[in-house]
Amino acid sequence: MTEDGMPRELISREVLDRRVGELADEIERDYADSEELLCVGVLKGSVFFMSDLLQRLSRPLVVDFFQTSSYRGETTSPGEVRIRRDLDHSLAGRDVLLIEDIVDTGYTMRTIMALMGFRGARSVRLCVLLDKACKRETPVQIHYRGFEVDDVFVVGYGLDYDDRYRNLPYIGVLEEPGASE
Repeated sequence: MTEDGMPRELISREVLDRRVGELADEIERDYADSEELLCVGVLKGSVFFMSDLLQRLSRPLVVDFFQTSSYRGETTSPGEVRIRRDLDHSLAGRDVLLIEDIVDTGYTMRTIMALMGFRGARSVRLCVLLDKACKRETPVQIHYRGFEVDDVFVVGYGLDYDDRYRNLPYIGVLEEPGASE
């Protein structure tokens, strides 16, 4: 935390803007032949990143959202995912760009991507703002990666701690979550 009680800046707004633009350029190139792209954001953390990213795309697209809860404990297996909000659009025969704020263990993304394939998506590509690869427990193919981060607790630009800090314009490190409460 800084002296004013705010999380220490890890990735500035300027660096975020530049990288989001680069990701948009990559996506535009890769989907040049696609008639329409279904862009699915994973709630809630992806909203800021997704908004900035999609405003930079010039192709026809449809926006939808998916929300899950992950469970880990004695009575559940790693990666057990509960759907809290499902998609409004059919995936059958569509190119899907799945947009997520952060991937760590990989269980949730692996499950969501498999479900989208099962539902008939023609293709599913994953665009992730932050990749915490050091925490990966199961393989996940990330097609578009904003940044790789170490095992630190990050907030801002959509990421939160107890629903706070989402609106920070930068990615910050929260040194000790809950210590200031």
